Amino acid sequence: MNSTAKGDRPHIAVFGRRNVGKSSLINKLTNQQLALVSSQPGTTTDPVYKAMELLPLGPVMMIDTAGIDDQGELGEMRIKKTKEIMRKTDLALLVISAVQGAGDFEAELIEEFQAREIPFITVLNKSELLESEEETAALREIRDFTKSYQLDFLKVSAEKEINIDLIREKIAAEMPADQSRNTIMGDLIDPGDAVILVTPIDSAAPKGRLILPQVQTIRDILDHDATALVTKKTAVSSEIKKLKEKPKIVVTDSQAFETVSESVPEDILLTGFSVLFARYKGDLKTFVRGAKAMEKLKAGDRVLVAEACTHRRQQDDIGTVKIPNWVHEKISPEIEFDHVSGREFPENLNDYRVILHCGSCMLNRKEVLSRLKEAEEARIPVINYGMGIAWLHGILDRALKPFPEALKLWQQKQEEVDQKEIEEVV
Repeated sequence: MNSTAKGDRPHIAVFGRRNVGKSSLINKLTNQQLALVSSQPGTTTDPVYKAMELLPLGPVMMIDTAGIDDQGELGEMRIKKTKEIMRKTDLALLVISAVQGAGDFEAELIEEFQAREIPFITVLNKSELLESEEETAALREIRDFTKSYQLDFLKVSAEKEINIDLIREKIAAEMPADQSRNTIMGDLIDPGDAVILVTPIDSAAPKGRLILPQVQTIRDILDHDATALVTKKTAVSSEIKKLKEKPKIVVTDSQAFETVSESVPEDILLTGFSVLFARYKGDLKTFVRGAKAMEKLKAGDRVLVAEACTHRRQQDDIGTVKIPNWVHEKISPEIEFDHVSGREFPENLNDYRVILHCGSCMLNRKEVLSRLKEAEEARIPVINYGMGIAWLHGILDRALKPFPEALKLWQQKQEEVDQKEIEEVV
């Protein structure tokens, strides 16, 4: 359970005002003193993450957030961070205090959840503080509020551990079934197939281990009763010749696309780890549409390169060095690049012609889809690293061949461009 990648865990975030008992509730749900608890408002300042197993759901990521009613300049910054958590939230818990009731702050959260299509569970905490003579009036007010949004709520007490198991069961029942794809490439292979994985060993490769996408792909292949053969780009051709039957597919690190493509016969499928993760974590068709925007880049355009992790950059870094150099060589040396890494993602995307995004192995699918939605709303096309590199080397058709629907869309886009060019000439 502890080895489940952070990006593959459903993200469950707890939202609400200060002092409604968010941290106490998380501590009870996790059976740990994960979050600092105090009667002082604003104890939780930054989001707190805890990877855990929440039965009957399984491995999850729990997130405690600052109060949505925080005050002052720092409070506004904390509220901004709280709202940024929504980008990655698969399921939210909206905590309302039985003492404070519900109002504008809760309404704001509900509207944010609905706009972002985040399923949520409404929890009425501190129910032990309701006196019998005022229970009817207090609950009536809260019921009127929740009914105005056609919501039900769970009446709980973190202090007295009332209905904590009920929340766990509700979380398992309400978690979206499609919060991630079930497989990286299991639908591309059959039991007994051989898959060759090409993993370049360069200055960016971590010493003594493989990078996360490679490890996850190997595990996925084994889970589907196929064989994973791992090699370097210089040995691809010889490894293919050693096999009695040709491999079902070759998967390469994207930066080796050009070299590996020359070594793999055309009758063998070829794609990249980054392309696999484009559909595993995001939406392959969206990235295909973004590929067309690469062809329209010109001198003076700005490109945003978004890297999800914060690794130490090497002199031949893929995002900051290799991709910009390839773009400058193929299109124009006057194309400008901006770079962001980690959780950072610009609010204003209108300055960019194209967004080049990494494979997102460190992000959960919800956060990737949130970024794609923000780009779509700004009408800025997005392309994944692997697909961008394949296009730059003229082999995107081949890299998409394992995915017929995406390939068809790409070819249609090509035909549309060709037809438009013919009409302009005529």
